[in-house]
Amino acid sequence: MIEKNIAVLPFVNMSSSVDNEYFSDGITEEIINALAKLGGLKVTSRTSSFYFKGKNIPVREIAQQLNVSTILEGSVRLSGKSMRITAQLIQAKEDFHFWSETWDRKYDDVFEVQDEISLLIAEKLREHFGHFEIQEHLVSKQTSSLDAYTLFLKGRYSFNKWNPDDVKKAMGFYQQALEIDPNHTNSMVGLADAYSFLATCGFIPFEEGWGKCSELTNKALGINSQLPSAYYQLANLEFFTACDFSKSFWLTQKGLAIDPNHVELQQFMAFLCILAGEKEKAYEHLNVALSVDPLSQETQFYSAYLDYMIEDFSASLTKLDACLKVNPMNIPVHSVKALWLLMTGHYDEAIGYYDSLPSEIVVAAERVGTIALAAAFKNDKKLLAEYSTRLQEQAATPDGFTADSYLFLLFAVTGQNEEAFAWVDRAIAKRSPLVLLRFSDPVVFALKEDKRYHGFHKQLFPEELFFDNENEIQKKKVLPDSKATQEQKEKLLKYVETEQPYLDPELSLRSLAGELDISPNQLSLLLNEGIGKNFNEFINHHRILEFKRLAKEPSNANLTVMGLAYDSGFNSKTVFNTYFKKETGLTPKQYINSL
Repeated sequence: MIEKNIAVLPFVNMSSSVDNEYFSDGITEEIINALAKLGGLKVTSRTSSFYFKGKNIPVREIAQQLNVSTILEGSVRLSGKSMRITAQLIQAKEDFHFWSETWDRKYDDVFEVQDEISLLIAEKLREHFGHFEIQEHLVSKQTSSLDAYTLFLKGRYSFNKWNPDDVKKAMGFYQQALEIDPNHTNSMVGLADAYSFLATCGFIPFEEGWGKCSELTNKALGINSQLPSAYYQLANLEFFTACDFSKSFWLTQKGLAIDPNHVELQQFMAFLCILAGEKEKAYEHLNVALSVDPLSQETQFYSAYLDYMIEDFSASLTKLDACLKVNPMNIPVHSVKALWLLMTGHYDEAIGYYDSLPSEIVVAAERVGTIALAAAFKNDKKLLAEYSTRLQEQAATPDGFTADSYLFLLFAVTGQNEEAFAWVDRAIAKRSPLVLLRFSDPVVFALKEDKRYHGFHKQLFPEELFFDNENEIQKKKVLPDSKATQEQKEKLLKYVETEQPYLDPELSLRSLAGELDISPNQLSLLLNEGIGKNFNEFINHHRILEFKRLAKEPSNANLTVMGLAYDSGFNSKTVFNTYFKKETGLTPKQYINSL
């Protein structure tokens, strides 16, 4: 059975101007987002797909790296107010195109053509893969202003470069789009994401950035409640600004109910689960994220962090170092690696770790806290006294919340359980999010022997959150066991036998459904569950039977193999050869010679 997964490679900008790159990227992202709405179809995320942009790598190799069976590639050409879009589907293993199409449209029709392309691709994938439900529309009209939409695409193009200067440029585009259309929710969420990015990286004040993020995200959800990226922003807000684990969990869960393949939500749910000690659930969510976005450095970081949290230190180090090889300036990775050094007994290396890093990525409190912890593990009383004092001084400053959290770790390591639990009490009262982050860290292993630890754990991470999680229940749609279903099956088989629709090389699942007077979704389900084949397997099986019948007739002895194939309904030599060998175990010529 063909695996139901696909990667959409960045559509090539064939326009005369490189400035139109934002549009070809935008078309690609819209198709990714549209196909991701199809239940049962795994669509590789933008991050991993765009890793191959501009790289001359064979399709088979790309598919192997992304672990997908099918690749969609295409191109976009803008010329004035006209656009030409091409797309082709490739079966990676055999490396053959089994479908292609070209659209010539006016730019004014951009939303309609995006929907048309996505629906047609979905139809062809279903014919190739097997049943999944397809909605009536996959792309909705975002705004009535094409200027606002164009500015949004330019904003997203700049934001995806992930550096402060381009993120600020993106904010300008988003703000211009909102001036034209104040209700354009995609620009609101994009602007919210930009604010949270700059706040998290310290390029604007923390409260200002997250405050604007909250305002914009809530406004967007007030207009459209079906925005998974908005729920992701709110989940982060509740965790990092309100210290509300339950609400953060609930918002993440709600976003995943809308889009189960949303990578950031799956990553964040894995993070929440591992903090709560739900190891199996954490890895379930991480594996979804990895399957959708295997090349993302963010996903790899979460994978390394989960390994660290379960004390699989060897696996964690391999992944942490792999992340640093790609981006030596990755602040979260350095933070976890410093803790890794402590937990694996590399105390002297931990003491000097931050001294070897560029000053602009060193968080002073993390450096001081790491040295204090290393001194405690080494039982170096002089160094411990010096750096615990520094840590206390930093914790007493208005921005000392990071240093304060290292005091909790230090209390745990030095056996000061009373002080440690008093710190937890204060942190809960102050709603400090770092109590959630630090409480389950392996560094506090000694504290976990105290019975009070488990009481606080239940308070911070309510167990009932992890019971009866309806979003994790996969409901399989099956054919009703009814007389009507059997009648539909008999009607299909009789129609195929008597009318031979497979002889039409342009036959589609939708057109056959029309002849049978049932919906395409019904026919797809009937083929998959009632007959055990997808559309292409079913139709090509009958074409192969026809080929065999024609090949045996003496009057056709003068026809070539491909002549017989075309008369049987095939319109592609590669598709014919592939299906024939798959079904018979022979090449067409071997079969002919055996007659």
